Amino acid sequence: MTDLWEFYKRGTWVEPFLTLSICLFVLTSLFLYLLIIKSRNKNIIKARRKIEYDAFIDKLLFSVVFEDISFSDVLKNNEYVLMSQKKFFREVITESVINLHKNYDGIYAKKLEQFYKDSELKNDSFKKLKSLKWDVKCKGITELAEMNVYHAFDLIITFSRARNKILQITAINACIKLAGTKGIVHLSEHTNPIDDWTQVNIIHAFKKHDIGDTKGIELLLESQNTTVVTLGLKLIKELKLTQKLSYVEQLTERTSNTLIKYEAQNVLHTLTV
Repeated sequence: MTDLWEFYKRGTWVEPFLTLSICLFVLTSLFLYLLIIKSRNKNIIKARRKIEYDAFIDKLLFSVVFEDISFSDVLKNNEYVLMSQKKFFREVITESVINLHKNYDGIYAKKLEQFYKDSELKNDSFKKLKSLKWDVKCKGITELAEMNVYHAFDLIITFSRARNKILQITAINACIKLAGTKGIVHLSEHTNPIDDWTQVNIIHAFKKHDIGDTKGIELLLESQNTTVVTLGLKLIKELKLTQKLSYVEQLTERTSNTLIKYEAQNVLHTLTV
């Protein structure tokens, strides 16, 4: 210990220490600089490639939607065959198909849905559901719901109990789009509270997708979870489901919860005035 103290007092260690520190600082700075340059170049190359892909995809999808080009004809395009093997190209074309589908309906939307399936972009969306990242899962769920992949319902509904609130809401909204009231009746057995934000999103989903068949919403009023009952009452009120008033009346008669009784009476008053 004494020798170490003497070595410290002599100060002979200062110069090599400073030299080493400066060298480490310079090397670290150089490494970070090169890392930034590499990342920037990568983004530039990616942006240029996206422009090229977009131009090709626009022509391809125009042919698919408006010129009745079959997928077997698409596969005769060697450029498409080569590009379709690249992950980034598949991401770009999936985004284009999704965006187009939002703006078209009828036969044009059906053609896009068929291309989405034939090109196996659907499989890419399913793979996203296996990701450990919640935002990637949300993207996959949104894609499958937008493209009306109805057989994805049973898998998507499992995410309606996710701890992540955004993932949970995304899954419920997707289930509503794919299966209407079937997408929420399972909530009647939900034990966790459904917060106001989630309820607002569910009501918005019903209005957005113009769900005509409301059979099953009354089942929410039978739940032991008061927040689920509240959601059921809000849906009946906001969607003006006067055909469900008999179920609301039954609720007012059997419930012992003062708040639920008040909300039910309010719904009856609003829809019968």
